[in-house]
Amino acid sequence: MDGKSTGPLASPPYSVAQTAPHQILVCKACKHKGEDCKPGFALLKKLRAAIASAGLGDEFEVSGTACLAGCVPAHGEPCVVGWRATGKATWLFGDIDPDQPLDELIEFARLYAAREDSWMSGKALPQHLCDATLARIPAAMIVTREGAIQ
Repeated sequence: MDGKSTGPLASPPYSVAQTAPHQILVCKACKHKGEDCKPGFALLKKLRAAIASAGLGDEFEVSGTACLAGCVPAHGEPCVVGWRATGKATWLFGDIDPDQPLDELIEFARLYAAREDSWMSGKALPQHLCDATLARIPAAMIVTREGAIQ
């Protein structure tokens, strides 16, 4: 590179601006089919309504995002859902069926919001989510010459 600025870069297709303290991401693009994920869109719509009905609308933004790369096509058309927030662990769950009740996802949202760092053992999770956990990623602590930033 010659060090010259080429102007502002467009946001990548996977970037999602966060407008609430916590964010739930629902995969809506199928890497296996190269098209929109209809079950993901269905889950996104149902989960937004369920979060609002549970009184968690001020705490959580529910957004669709590009492929989260956690689905297994042999399982049919399961969905992948992620939780993230500044200073908290990120959780990724797979094999989420949009046609099943969302009670455990709402229960996890309450647990996630209540914990300072959202770190918990699998035993603390609702049963299906314990079995569907793809990743629990510690919150990033980035250190620069100027000091630590979150």
